Amino acid sequence: MEKLAIKTLNNLKHIEGFSIPSMETQNLPERVLQFGTGVLLRGLPDYFIDAANKQGLFNGRVVVVKSTASGDLEAFKQQDGLYTHCIRGLENNNKIERDIINASISRTLSAADDWKEILACAANPDMQIIVSNTTEVGIQLVKDDKIDAAPPVSFPGKLLAFLHARYRSFNGNPAMGMVIIPTELIVNNGEKLASIVMELAKLNGVDQAFLDWLRAANHFCSSLVDRIVPGKLAPADSAAFIERHQYTDELLITSESYSLWAIEASPAIAKKLSFAGADKGVVIAEDITKFRELKLRLLNGSHTFSCGLSHLAGYETVRQAMDSPEIENYVSGLMFREIAPSIVSKDLSYEEAKAFGEKVLDRFRNPFIEHRWLSITVQYSSKMRMRNLPLLLKYYENTGAVPQAMALGFAAYILFMRCTEKNGVFTGNTNGKPYTIQDDHAGWFAEREQLSGKALVKEVLSNTAYWNHDLTQLPGFLDAVTGKFETLTRGEVSKAIKESCS
Repeated sequence: MEKLAIKTLNNLKHIEGFSIPSMETQNLPERVLQFGTGVLLRGLPDYFIDAANKQGLFNGRVVVVKSTASGDLEAFKQQDGLYTHCIRGLENNNKIERDIINASISRTLSAADDWKEILACAANPDMQIIVSNTTEVGIQLVKDDKIDAAPPVSFPGKLLAFLHARYRSFNGNPAMGMVIIPTELIVNNGEKLASIVMELAKLNGVDQAFLDWLRAANHFCSSLVDRIVPGKLAPADSAAFIERHQYTDELLITSESYSLWAIEASPAIAKKLSFAGADKGVVIAEDITKFRELKLRLLNGSHTFSCGLSHLAGYETVRQAMDSPEIENYVSGLMFREIAPSIVSKDLSYEEAKAFGEKVLDRFRNPFIEHRWLSITVQYSSKMRMRNLPLLLKYYENTGAVPQAMALGFAAYILFMRCTEKNGVFTGNTNGKPYTIQDDHAGWFAEREQLSGKALVKEVLSNTAYWNHDLTQLPGFLDAVTGKFETLTRGEVSKAIKESCS
């Protein structure tokens, strides 16, 4: 069986739903420097760039930099940077199954082994864009990082060294500045990265002329990415793929069909991001707050309100729960009757929120992705505080009434978090089945394991040190959560949902 590579492209069968790149893509210039080899970058930015190249819109390829020491690049080298992207999803209740050979990557370099070659890319006048996903930990200031190291320790240090080499290569030409788009899951990630790079430049004692060029000629664009990219196919699906296409691929990834890359940029900068025209999933706007709010509240928030309840109902995955009419009724009611009205503003209409929520429901129903509820409960408490507390307070501000679905979500959260501690491990129990709780706030609950009923609910809701609010002061909220908590404690999950969604 052949392995995917340039030499095998001509031997592949043209099957419906299978996209094979033309050989011309191999001659496109390198226009993007990408820090990170992970599946999210390959499943989102690289996906859009490949699509744009195939439509003749961007006409540029990606030099990928592997920043970490773990792993190797052998698979990228053997496959000439090619990889298969299997898209599996649900749109308007229609199954989506497409296989794409992505040809956007020209070469992959190691920061540890190929640093001189990476810096040489700075002298390429075609280079315009830098993309990164080094995880949230990657965007940190390391004060003693040196840009003349080979390579610098941190990602901001590597980025600064590249920009400094760019500045010297073109004698400070302002037209040779770069558009830098971090995709790390940090609010205002572009602004944060820019401030760290600027501070690190000063700590490295660079001259004022470079600082001026760094500030004026380069554009750090905050961005938001949203796509589930689990990685490889399940073993059975992988075997079926090989049988269908007759090749193997060590770099194969799979993702849902939904995609969003919201980039905060001015119209002038947007012209350089011509790949945006290839797919409606790329949104360029001068303010992306609206997109962040939609994702945080309707996608992440509804996940967080629902995870404990779905676990208590006996469902292991999101898809299983959405196959249940009662859970789907709860989630849709939560979204459209309580969350969506709470995020409406002068910049975000209810119609926009509803349309986004409909797409979220399709994503939750995706039959191809096994998203486990217990994974979603990791750091449950902080997610409730950061994602959902503002929604609760806003709903009360707007209506003065108890949001019944949110109250049920809080009740399920409290019941899920009841736990005991042994040797630093926190264990909860549902219907005789133990589960491990991974939550920095679990110790607080373990200290109160003897409390139950209204006493426990009141203790949780009145914890102003954690919530920064006494939630028992919200009219009717304590009684509503207590009643639902007691119903759930008796194992009557269906009754609790019915009462909350009527």
